[in-house]
Amino acid sequence: MTSAREIFTARAASSILVFDGGYGTAIQAYKLSEADYRGDLDLSLDQKGNNDLLSITRPDVIGAIHTAYLDAGADMIETNTFSATRISMADYACEHLVRELNLESAQLARNCADAAEAKDGKRRFVAGSIGPTNKTLSLSPDVNDPGYREIDYDYLLGVYREQCDALIEGGVDFLLIETIFDTLNAKCAAMAASEAAQASGRDVPIMISMTITDMAGRNLSGHMVEAFWHAIRHIKPLTIGLNCSFGADLLRPYLAELSKAADTLVMAYPNAGLPNDLGEYDELPEQTAELIKAWLDDGLVNIVGGCCGTTPAHIGAIAAAVAGRKPRIVPKAAVRTRLAGLEPFIMAA
Repeated sequence: MTSAREIFTARAASSILVFDGGYGTAIQAYKLSEADYRGDLDLSLDQKGNNDLLSITRPDVIGAIHTAYLDAGADMIETNTFSATRISMADYACEHLVRELNLESAQLARNCADAAEAKDGKRRFVAGSIGPTNKTLSLSPDVNDPGYREIDYDYLLGVYREQCDALIEGGVDFLLIETIFDTLNAKCAAMAASEAAQASGRDVPIMISMTITDMAGRNLSGHMVEAFWHAIRHIKPLTIGLNCSFGADLLRPYLAELSKAADTLVMAYPNAGLPNDLGEYDELPEQTAELIKAWLDDGLVNIVGGCCGTTPAHIGAIAAAVAGRKPRIVPKAAVRTRLAGLEPFIMAA
């Protein structure tokens, strides 16, 4: 039986694949009440804003969002599990629901992807979303104590492992470690993902996506895009990429750096521009798609989608823009850069 990895890689060699768009933006459009979030669950805290919980309490909403993205042309959707770890769920006193959240979310996305495939015979893929958590291994939250850490590596490894096990059991094709602001967190998540896949007996490739936190092109733990790649390339991810951060125009130079350095598939999903004073995104679908065309002209990407502020309409416009366009050619070996000689030290960081 041909694996998801093989099918995905073959498709990506001949065409640019389309990822889905923002979930927070889509959920906000439903104007749900706290009672919608809570459902029939007996929970102690207010649950409004706990988007991951909707996979249990309002699966109709999350399923409709998945289907809207698939109908718009997405080849791959992600699970509604960006914050479905016991660290993030602690904000809502929902740590006890972590396994159920990830399992149900994965099964829901899988069912939607399979339903789309049944319509036209085209394989759709599901990526298990693994967010960064609100804790960091690299930085102290106390400016007066630089050596202090709220969590340690082993604890975070267990947190990620709990999520990965459930996502794999629920039927995801890939594990997407996304919106990475701390490189060490990403390494920890990748170890958990690898261990979970091995324990399951399945080939579940890892996808990695960094977010940039300043105009110099660094993440919060201080890695530039190129350095980040050299720090995690030993993981051998199926895809490496960038998401969130900025709009497609401002993300372009950093994407160009990554595309030149990486010897694997590149995936990028930008925001719909920058938020306005109200925190809303004004960039229209046609504008986002036009900006992404510049990426295509330079041969920078293999998979494209959207992040904050993007909607099914944005994904539809992107799908139309990439149709028939040639994907980035993956080099057989990474281009050696000024950092190549330092790679062992970066990997150990």
